[in-house]
Amino acid sequence: MKGTSTANEHGQSAASFGADPGVQRASFIAGIATSTLSSTTAMRDASFTSWEGLLAALAGGIDEPSVVVVDELPWLLQADPAFEGALQTAWDRHLSRRPVMLVLLGSDLGMMSLLGSYGRPLYGRVREMILDPLTPYDLAELLDVGAIPALEAHLVTGGFPRIAQEWSSDRSVTDFVRRQLSDSTSPLVVVGERVLNAEFPVGLLAREVLLAVGSGHAAFSRIRDRAGLSEGSLARTLRVLTDDKRVLVAQRPLSTKRSRAVHYRVADGYLRFWLRFIAPGMEQVLRGRGDLVAAEVAAEWPRWRGGAIEPLVRASVARMLPDQRFGDARHVGSYWSRTADVEVDLIGADGPAAPATVNFVGSVKWRDSAPFARADLRALAAAADQVPGGASAPLVGVSRSGFSTDELDVALTADDLLRAWVA
Repeated sequence: MKGTSTANEHGQSAASFGADPGVQRASFIAGIATSTLSSTTAMRDASFTSWEGLLAALAGGIDEPSVVVVDELPWLLQADPAFEGALQTAWDRHLSRRPVMLVLLGSDLGMMSLLGSYGRPLYGRVREMILDPLTPYDLAELLDVGAIPALEAHLVTGGFPRIAQEWSSDRSVTDFVRRQLSDSTSPLVVVGERVLNAEFPVGLLAREVLLAVGSGHAAFSRIRDRAGLSEGSLARTLRVLTDDKRVLVAQRPLSTKRSRAVHYRVADGYLRFWLRFIAPGMEQVLRGRGDLVAAEVAAEWPRWRGGAIEPLVRASVARMLPDQRFGDARHVGSYWSRTADVEVDLIGADGPAAPATVNFVGSVKWRDSAPFARADLRALAAAADQVPGGASAPLVGVSRSGFSTDELDVALTADDLLRAWVA
């Protein structure tokens, strides 16, 4: 099986966004030149004035089963919209008659989903698939580590294989971050910037909103004040980021009482970490003082991970459902009061909006050494009384360091969470 990959790996960088189509074609040819396709020799020194000619030449050199991968397609299309129509022509006339699998990749889920829609050049020609990142269990296998290191590695890498492969023999998150930040071209540093450059060029309001949410502002008013936007501009931008780009997740409090309150969070774990620590410290990293940013990560890590782990815990528990321990729960969310004086990490219910019953109420205690104690149980019971429908719900505890109370209805450890991700 032969193959080729283009885009970032072969000459296209963040600086080439919006470049001349000739530069894009040159980057494409550079990718082919590093492959084992038969087209390589014929195209190595060739120049093409159109995508049609380039793609026809590519097809002409495929004479045995091959895989051709076009990476960062949304980036390429924004730089040169003509590529989409040229690809349709090349597929219909040449590539579809060759023993080739053409794989089109892009991190902009909204744009990728539009490629195969009615009226677009590739309508009826593509099969859409979502390539998920590595799961915590995948990371445990890849890094040969236990549950806690795997879960915490996921908070930093987001399951990106390129970043996870850099983990090497690092003993802790802070060791890994320190080593990565010592090099301004390391994957942990550059992947986030490339994602933003590809999907949110400098000058777009989306970048300001992402930085606001990434710094910990979840409510509309807090994001508005931090980003300095009008309510109308922010509302439009949030719709793009949640509905089109899917880079933000909009959440409502889960209880038997319907709520209009919305909190926003960054969907991807790596980007959440990058926006919180690396983006604000990028200037220091670029001038060779990544050690200062690494020191901030080390100081803030115990507190930050306590909140960052909660979406991963909810996703882990959701994968366990249905489970008799959690009653009829089919959906996992969280709860907060309008005044934010009551916050509950885990709520289980049979639906995502105003369910008839709250099936469980839970708390996450992700501390280095202190176990989930009776005082934590009392605090959870008091909070459950403030959740509409939660007063008599079973109590669930999640702990990094075990339990010193046996009065919880369900007690989950890091090992339990990791097992939820076993395929």
